[in-house]
Amino acid sequence: MPHSFGYRARTRHMFKRGFKEHGPVKLSTFLINYHVGDIVDIKANAAQQKGMPHKYYHGRTGIVYNVTPSAVGVIVYKVVGNRYIEKRVNLRVEHVRHSKCRQEFLDRVKANHDAHVIAKEKGERINLRRIPALPREAHTVSIAQNAPQTIVPVPYETYI
Repeated sequence: MPHSFGYRARTRHMFKRGFKEHGPVKLSTFLINYHVGDIVDIKANAAQQKGMPHKYYHGRTGIVYNVTPSAVGVIVYKVVGNRYIEKRVNLRVEHVRHSKCRQEFLDRVKANHDAHVIAKEKGERINLRRIPALPREAHTVSIAQNAPQTIVPVPYETYI
């Protein structure tokens, strides 16, 4: 028997609520302010079926372009063929949350600025670039208190 092609087809695990997160939506969800230009993550909340995103947008990140009393408009870029199409989806606030994808960058900008100000006061130059993790330094292993061990497989036994 072929599978169905409905709007919510094959979303059994995608739209389920988390462990101990069942029941009505918390009121704090409605007290979060969204502004045009905010970066938000789309995560459908199964407790509220109105204003729910299509399963394609679940887990995507977009930019808020419109704010209404109970919903936000989000721009998401979708790959279609060999190009990106800008999709505008309107979602209720229960299905979006502020994204943390930019937080590490903002923290780094602030730390770099503080380091730059301190270095300028001292009159020295400082490297603010990220440096990739280098290979570990070379070292020798002594066998004085660490005798080498031979590792062999354990023979298989069929006894019960």
